Amino acid sequence: MPSVRVGDIDVYYEIHGEGPPLVFIGGLGVDLTVFAPLTDLLARSFRVLTFDNRGAGRTDKPDAPYSIPMMAGDTVGLMDALGLPRAHMVGISMGGRIAMELAAEHPSRVDRLVLISTAATGTGRLRMSLPARVLGLAKRLHILRGAGETQRQPHFAHQHQLAASAAYDGAERLADIQAPTLILHGKRDRSIKPAAALATRVGIRDSEIDFFRGGHMFSLLAQREAVVARTEDFLQDWRGQRWPTSLPQI
Repeated sequence: MPSVRVGDIDVYYEIHGEGPPLVFIGGLGVDLTVFAPLTDLLARSFRVLTFDNRGAGRTDKPDAPYSIPMMAGDTVGLMDALGLPRAHMVGISMGGRIAMELAAEHPSRVDRLVLISTAATGTGRLRMSLPARVLGLAKRLHILRGAGETQRQPHFAHQHQLAASAAYDGAERLADIQAPTLILHGKRDRSIKPAAALATRVGIRDSEIDFFRGGHMFSLLAQREAVVARTEDFLQDWRGQRWPTSLPQI
């Protein structure tokens, strides 16, 4: 299974599909297998790089404080290690905050940006949503595909991720995001309120927002086909960026 050294950690990653490169950044407390229903669909049109964040899955889990800028740095480091200068970026929940930070700090690395179930600021009391906990449990019980590969997240690593996401305040960074941005949000999201998503939309100059039925994890449940269709439509203005031919095939 592929891992690469990025700074102080080994990052586990997978690459699927063909087409323009797309980096998928997952959310709090779970590994990349939980997002397979989305990444598999995206891989029909894109070369998708998906990976386990610091503290989750088969990526290293140092017992020290994490931050969103640190995890954005991990993502850029992974792109560097794989020879990927620029890509579309899709971030979900905590991964959306990582994607926003990356797009603000490294605008040349992001073509177009899709933010799902996220907002620029934490609440100070962010919790993993019930559907996410159910999906994680289903993986561990071998109910969903890839369950045998899922690894339980240590409590300390979950707490470090949770603290990083809850403490993040990227409101002032939104004006630095140059990538055209699509925000997708559940109308009944209780983890990140729709008002916070609207505030993020106001802060990003070139952005638009669509609301879907459902709550925080709507994109992994009944709405995922519609989410992927809307994402593909938004990303149709591809710039011909191709994945380096030296990247491993998985």
